[in-house]
Amino acid sequence: MSPLLEVTGLDVDFDGRPAVRSVNLALERGQVLGLVGESGSGKSATALALLGLLPGNASVRGSVRLDGTELLGAPERELTRIRGRRVSMVFQDPLSAFTPVYRIGDQIAEAVRAHQDVSREQASTRAVELLDLVGIPEPALRARAFPHEFSGGMRQRAMIAMAMANAPDLILADEPTTALDVTIQAQVLDVLRTAQRETGAAVLLVSHDLGVIARTADRVAVMHEGRVVESGTAVEVFRHPKEPYTQRLLAAVPRLDTPRRTQRATGEPVVRVRGLTRTFPVLKGTAFKRRVGTVYAVDGVDLDVRRGETLALVGESGSGKSTTLFELLELAAPEGGSVELFGQRLGTLTKAQVKALRRRIQIVFQDPMASLDPRLTVGDIVAEPLRTQGADRATIARRVPELLARVGLDPARADRFPHEFSGGQRQRVGIARALSVEPELLVLDEPVSALDVSVQAGVLELLQRLKEELGLAYLFVSHDLSVVRNIADRVSVVYLGRTVEAGPVDEVFARPRHPYTQALLSAVPLPDPERERRRTRILLAGDPPSPTRRHDGCRFRTRCPLYAQLAEEERKRCAHDVPVLDADRDGDGGDGGGDGGGDGAACHFPRVREVL
Repeated sequence: MSPLLEVTGLDVDFDGRPAVRSVNLALERGQVLGLVGESGSGKSATALALLGLLPGNASVRGSVRLDGTELLGAPERELTRIRGRRVSMVFQDPLSAFTPVYRIGDQIAEAVRAHQDVSREQASTRAVELLDLVGIPEPALRARAFPHEFSGGMRQRAMIAMAMANAPDLILADEPTTALDVTIQAQVLDVLRTAQRETGAAVLLVSHDLGVIARTADRVAVMHEGRVVESGTAVEVFRHPKEPYTQRLLAAVPRLDTPRRTQRATGEPVVRVRGLTRTFPVLKGTAFKRRVGTVYAVDGVDLDVRRGETLALVGESGSGKSTTLFELLELAAPEGGSVELFGQRLGTLTKAQVKALRRRIQIVFQDPMASLDPRLTVGDIVAEPLRTQGADRATIARRVPELLARVGLDPARADRFPHEFSGGQRQRVGIARALSVEPELLVLDEPVSALDVSVQAGVLELLQRLKEELGLAYLFVSHDLSVVRNIADRVSVVYLGRTVEAGPVDEVFARPRHPYTQALLSAVPLPDPERERRRTRILLAGDPPSPTRRHDGCRFRTRCPLYAQLAEEERKRCAHDVPVLDADRDGDGGDGGGDGGGDGAACHFPRVREVL
């Protein structure tokens, strides 16, 4: 029996520049083929070429046969008949894929009517059924919402609902979980499996995330520089990779299940935060704005960072991680709670003390391109903090080459501009700039999230070496728990602006006590198909509640798997009493001192659960 999809000798050029070369793929009915590789490897160009969706400057050659029918060179009318009916697409960015001025339900109904002879009412009913099938709450009501009124995860589920609308033979999913939190990613992958089960479709899943591929794919094709360099079953490719590139790619992936030697710092904290709160007004109106609500962005964060220690701050988008960082960096009195940096309480300092303190704490941003001034040379960028602190020319001339060399860059390239460097090199420039004034604490806001896995590994190795050589402390914000496992000594988990669990990474990851931490860890896919598919998954219901509402009691209870199992009296406690961090995890008292700053879990009924 011939494959459902057969790609032979596929070539794609953009304005004469090769992007895909001699790609051969075969996909059987009901099978999931994972197409994996780093940015620029040609994955998305391959997927889009199958349906003729590449821009006008693309030239495509080769053969793409669907059930024996040639698609390359087919008339546009024939491709229009196939798109959405026999082959559907789930795009990477659902917000740009949906039309912003039409309601979600109407757009799904339109996809139904484009390929089926049904009335408007029947198509609308089918749209609601599809939204219900992919787990959208109150589907009849939400069908009347516009795309901007959906969260990212809900939009992606709605996009999958549209892809299912006509029971296609093949679903092309192009990085469908890239921009999502790990918990929402788990939901979307579960919905994608539902779509495959309901329609019987084969799936071509494009992703740079090897864990997602390990969880989902039956077969894997690895792309590098426009070519498929290795293919086979998921177990074969992950367990016994043959090609050196595949071996390097797998070796670079940070793993949640790999033990790492961590250290427990015992010195004085360089950062001490208790009960931090920060709100923002919700304004309405144009000429005359009025306050109509409040965003409770941070609402009870506690943390300590000690000398020579890396503390990771983790949680879903909107949990208050980045807001916490910028509250520290403002070096001003917090709206609520207390912040101490190097033993000095913010809000009590003179201008001279604030300037001196600013030298001791520096930041490395998430997007290295956006954080570097494109008009300045790399040398001037690194020198800028030194000039701000009043360093003389001789000091600057000596320090800039030293700093570039320390972060692994050629000092001779100091006269070049940021756009002349790769993403990983630009992040190294950002690190060099942060080190220029010899800080004691580096705040790292998602410093590797924008980088490919191999480049990410090099930057993480650099950060670890600098910490050891210079005795730095790190406050490391990340949504990637695998990265946290490989760099942090301690971890603090925040949910909806509040700290819910904290402790040494080894202990928290091996024996999480808070249900939210358990769900986060459970949702992180392992790059090992056999182990990954044996794990028990904890799927959280829905998205986090809105931060515009201040919640009584435990704010996690609306999504908590444990809450539904509790007795009535226990549930009342969760509904009315705000849980606080308990004593040290090991019961030895730690350094908490009863003020909420120690290790522990903020749960009324904490239970250890193995998730790895």
